[in-house]
Amino acid sequence: MTASSEGRTEAPASSAQNVFRLLLGAFLLLAGVGHLTWQRSEFLAQVPSWIPIDADMVVVLSGVVEIALGVALLVSRRYRVSLGWLTALFFILVFPGNVSQFSNSIDAFGLDSERARAIRLLFQPVLIVWALWSTGAWSAWRHRRRDESPSTTLQ
Repeated sequence: MTASSEGRTEAPASSAQNVFRLLLGAFLLLAGVGHLTWQRSEFLAQVPSWIPIDADMVVVLSGVVEIALGVALLVSRRYRVSLGWLTALFFILVFPGNVSQFSNSIDAFGLDSERARAIRLLFQPVLIVWALWSTGAWSAWRHRRRDESPSTTLQ
């Protein structure tokens, strides 16, 4: 166990967690570059119409965030737990785009059927769990809760 900068104790990541953290980082980096280049129109199609910000700005900003998260996941072990929570939050925040694509029957990213778009919706929780597990964020939260819970033993 190692102490983090916030004083919590965190278990070291397993080899599998590190591999999946690096894969997630590479995935986010690639997706972020796609936001700014060859997949821009695909991402524009996912921005819900009710978002009060210019759709192109949403795509650019989310692409920049994805690039930053991807690079951070690839190079930073020290902040992996915080990065896990931030990445999970990002996946939650972009979920309305996936819902919009499904509910408005928008063809993008090869998702050209209701079934394909529904499967994509079901994959979002997988990404959230992936971010929390691969960075050790979920484990750190469980250990912290256990450490902070009042003792039930009588002394």
